[in-house]
Amino acid sequence: MPNPWDAGSARLLSGMGFEALATTSAGLAYSLGKPDGQNAILREETLRNAEAIVAATGLPVSADLENGYGDGPETCAETVLLAAKAGLAGCSIDDATGRSDDPIYSFELSVERIKAAVEAARSLPHHFMLTARAENLINGRPDLKDTIQRLEAFADAGADVLFAPGLKTKDEVDAVVRAVAPYPVNVIIGFIQAAFTINELADLGVKRVTLGSSLARAAYSAFFQAAEEVRFKGTCNYANEIISYPAFNDLFK
Repeated sequence: MPNPWDAGSARLLSGMGFEALATTSAGLAYSLGKPDGQNAILREETLRNAEAIVAATGLPVSADLENGYGDGPETCAETVLLAAKAGLAGCSIDDATGRSDDPIYSFELSVERIKAAVEAARSLPHHFMLTARAENLINGRPDLKDTIQRLEAFADAGADVLFAPGLKTKDEVDAVVRAVAPYPVNVIIGFIQAAFTINELADLGVKRVTLGSSLARAAYSAFFQAAEEVRFKGTCNYANEIISYPAFNDLFK
């Protein structure tokens, strides 16, 4: 389930035959000239971006809604309802505060936040897929035991999918999958240098794979390298490798 960051990237992924999409908070942040994970993006900005992605394709879209845009469980619930109103098929809520001095919510509050999000999702007249994320591993807390305990509690609270970004080894992935079985686990690839293939993850029992901000970073990396070539070498050899203008227009017809 790849991660577009705007309507154009969503159209491209849809045209390639992907069957579902997930937004990326980082991809959106970079497109707005802001950092990710520091409470720099407003809920309204995220939902506006999600609406544009939903409108661009006929595919189901799940949104990365970070920590729900507030500390309290009631804010998480409100955000889920707004996400459904925006046309999303699902969303993720995580346990990261966005504050460097105290990056992860307490265990108890994290569970209450997911319970409130689940209750809001279940109040809808249609199924809304809620993914619960445990963010320890990418916030300077390499505590797999606590991460698994959080995922187990999120599963007990009713989350549909469990997700712990930052798993680095097959043993870590296997431990998470076994701990929360039979609930489905999402694993991100392209985020860190982990030698996972999609088939290997499927063999470990992973049910969903996302790419996070890696496609957005790949696009911006190519942009950066091309601009560097022009600025510092005075050449534009990058243009020999890119998709032509007419071909790009054809992709969006």
